[in-house]
Amino acid sequence: MIHDMKKQLQHFLFIILFLSIPGLAKSQFTNLVFFSEQGERFSVVLNGILQNDKPETNIMVADLPAPSYKIKLLFEDPNIPAIDKTLMFNQGTETTFCIKKNKKGEYVLRYMNEVPIAQKMPPPPERHVIIYTAEPPMSPVPSTTQQTQVTSTSISGMGITATTTTSVQTTTVNNEANIQMEDHSVKGKPIYVMPGYNGPVGCPHPITDLNFNKVKETIASKSLEDSKLTIAKQVTASNCLFASEIKEIMKLFLFETTRLEYAKYAYRYTYDLGNYYLLNDAFTFESSIEELNDFIQGKSN
Repeated sequence: MIHDMKKQLQHFLFIILFLSIPGLAKSQFTNLVFFSEQGERFSVVLNGILQNDKPETNIMVADLPAPSYKIKLLFEDPNIPAIDKTLMFNQGTETTFCIKKNKKGEYVLRYMNEVPIAQKMPPPPERHVIIYTAEPPMSPVPSTTQQTQVTSTSISGMGITATTTTSVQTTTVNNEANIQMEDHSVKGKPIYVMPGYNGPVGCPHPITDLNFNKVKETIASKSLEDSKLTIAKQVTASNCLFASEIKEIMKLFLFETTRLEYAKYAYRYTYDLGNYYLLNDAFTFESSIEELNDFIQGKSN
């Protein structure tokens, strides 16, 4: 019995040691990469949750906590049937799958390779990186056209002559950079309303705190400045961030030029555009602040 108690104590101490070593527990997360051999665009659904807001040809879903998922790949071309599979993979790895046609002309998913997370190469620029989320992404708000029909009737002469004139007034509302906050919803999903903020809005619903922390961890895990910037751009393009969060990511970069490049890139993916001045504190040189301000003014005009 004493021997069993010692074994249990050793097992408990091992778990504590495992969790206390920085990055060790994190290494058990998994990345999945999907790409289409012929360039077909597709979306990834994991356990019923859509991961990307628009179809892409090369997608990586990062920081998956479980060793298996029910995968559905939905193609942009409605003539291509969806691919349904249950995938199992080793944790702490980056596993790559290829979408291709088999000899029968059917689209199938084929295993390509697997590497430990610590040994993986930086993703290529064309890869769309997504941090795994249990919440579906917001879809872009399309432009809408409203038509107003006006009918007028005139009475002339001794008899009654009705003349009907119809005019059509067309109004186009572009919500890409300015969400109509009065509706408070996009396709049935509530639009976030920031308490005390009444400025311009660049995207409808900011990333959750949990997913933002994952984004920061993923960027910070890279040792090379170029790799950090590549990952930062990719995950930013897949999300909606607060200006304060953009500032936090900027501070992960060592060089002023990298911070400036990222600040310019992230502007279009920022919820509270009116708070972009907060980024000024992340710069060392006044010239960087002026260049960013000129960039924003150019976007506004």
